[in-house]
Amino acid sequence: MKKGIKIAAIMLLAFIAVQFWRPAEIEYSTPTKNLTDVPEEVNTILRNSCFDCHSNTTNLSWFDKITPANFIVSSHINDARKVLNFSDWDNLNKQKQNSLLFYAFNKILSGEMPLKSYTALHPSARLDDRSIAILKNYVSSKAVRKIKPEISPLTSAADQDNIILHKTITDYTKVKPALNKISYIPDFRNWKAVSTSDRFDNGSMRIIFGNSVAVKAIEENQTNPWPDGAIFAKTAWKQKTEKDGTVSAGAFIQVEFMIKDSKKYQSTKGWGWARWKGNDLKPYGDNANFDQECIACHNPVKNNDYVFTTPLRLKKFNSYNKSK
Repeated sequence: MKKGIKIAAIMLLAFIAVQFWRPAEIEYSTPTKNLTDVPEEVNTILRNSCFDCHSNTTNLSWFDKITPANFIVSSHINDARKVLNFSDWDNLNKQKQNSLLFYAFNKILSGEMPLKSYTALHPSARLDDRSIAILKNYVSSKAVRKIKPEISPLTSAADQDNIILHKTITDYTKVKPALNKISYIPDFRNWKAVSTSDRFDNGSMRIIFGNSVAVKAIEENQTNPWPDGAIFAKTAWKQKTEKDGTVSAGAFIQVEFMIKDSKKYQSTKGWGWARWKGNDLKPYGDNANFDQECIACHNPVKNNDYVFTTPLRLKKFNSYNKSK
């Protein structure tokens, strides 16, 4: 009995002592006003389910302040604010505001947000069906276009020829490399399409192509991390709404490349990043450090090897066995 009491006393003293070990101080209590030009009911939902991590106004429960829980809480809040801090809302332009809401809502729909570990201890932050419906209606109302049921990536063979093949470029060897020395890869047009995305929030659409290494990784479900040699080409166009309401690819915007080489690109999270804009394929960026912007954008999916794309389910089919 005495031994048990002694062990309990030691554990209690250790628990008390460790409470003096605290994470670095971060801003918790700066008041964050409601988001400008956002309906009151939407503000209420965001404040209740998002602000504790995604603003400078954090209402910590008593158990959030206990070591070691406070280290976990502090880390989550720091990471969340880097991605989206509603306290900075008024410093963003309208397009950026809409894009962030679109991104946040998709995280909610996918079940990633709010974090299940957070709602387990803060059940009031859970989003019910009504709240999700309110957010969906609001995000949809901010879209550049209204969501249509039919989307046709390419309207015709002629459009495909004009949009994808960049007929304004006749000699791809004259396309300048990106400022970080990555060269343009014209052969991506022969790669397999591995995914598409409809950015109705900013009126653009994308087709993502993967080279043979990326396709093989998808077939074999070896995508986190992606193998060295995998390359993605994300092509983007403005959306064009037809008279019948369908949406097709309009003016070409840009093509982006992600090239996986964990050693060569170790300083940029294992990926080489490059982007060319417009029909003249002008390299993006003001200096060679433009790729830090790419990394910052992809940081929310660092646990998915910095890749947003959810690839189509590709299967590898063997040739038909005639003897069967």
